[in-house]
Amino acid sequence: MLTGDRPTGPLHLGHLFGSLAERVRLQDDPDMTCYVLLADAQAYTDHADRPETVRENVTQVMLDYLAVGIDPARTTIYVQTGVPEIHELAIYFANLVTVSRLASNPTVKAEIEQKGMGALVPAGFFIYPIHQAADICVVKGELVPVGDDQRPMIELTAEIARRFNSTYGNVFPIPAAVTPKGGRLPGIDGVGKAGKTTGNAIFLSDPADVVAKKVKAMYTDPRKTSLDAPGHVDGHVPFAYLDAFATDNATVSDLKVHYQSGGLGDGEVKQYLVEVLEDVLAPIRRRRVDFARDRGEVLALLQVGTDRAREKAAGVLDETRAAMRLDYFSAAS
Repeated sequence: MLTGDRPTGPLHLGHLFGSLAERVRLQDDPDMTCYVLLADAQAYTDHADRPETVRENVTQVMLDYLAVGIDPARTTIYVQTGVPEIHELAIYFANLVTVSRLASNPTVKAEIEQKGMGALVPAGFFIYPIHQAADICVVKGELVPVGDDQRPMIELTAEIARRFNSTYGNVFPIPAAVTPKGGRLPGIDGVGKAGKTTGNAIFLSDPADVVAKKVKAMYTDPRKTSLDAPGHVDGHVPFAYLDAFATDNATVSDLKVHYQSGGLGDGEVKQYLVEVLEDVLAPIRRRRVDFARDRGEVLALLQVGTDRAREKAAGVLDETRAAMRLDYFSAAS
């Protein structure tokens, strides 16, 4: 299993609801070898002018990983630039996919539009799905926990792996996406999904007062004009977050019935959500603070994982070069 994040900002509840929870669950499977990648090179595709931001966010995302329960003893956490074999593999993969195929990738198209790049899209950003395929294949990843919007990336990776295997011989397993059952968590403003770029998210590192402030600003039902008026739960962001994180399903169901029949205001729903989210985030926040006391140790854990990942990647690259007849100096050649 492999998954990861571009360190362009701290992680948020959308990640926790999605792939982060799946990563923690999968590492408990004794038959699963888990890798989690910090894709710092890919972060430069839209942060090339902010090297210090990317550098700092590597530590911040590592803290998020540790705080939610990803265990370096059971999951190999590594940084992309510490495994140069990824970049070599990406060069080989670039010859197995067309420009038109990259241009048709709906995830990349949506991100280009969201970031307002237009014709000024950097070449590195345009081809980062190839790099992502190399991220996965360099450790022979088979299951990749991702949000539903990232499924096209995994489909492209599968296409590239098949093309390589049919051209040079079987080296890579065909990866499959593992997506959360509940779908995507909406942004607190009700516009699209929660995201770092749009800033419409609650971050795992947000203090309690910031979380409360963001909850109070959440988009609700604009058609509910008074306390007694009936409301609608579809598109109601606080209820979406309660569905995702509340453990007392009966209480949430009762609140929905009350809200839809009238007599329940948004303020009461939001206050309950604040309490629910504090139960979720408080232990994560405490663990994060504990780990942050020794950043040197955090980076040491990342170094150990990176060394382990590079050892795996080196073996996979040896197989790759042999399949491509690039093993000129191998005794077996």
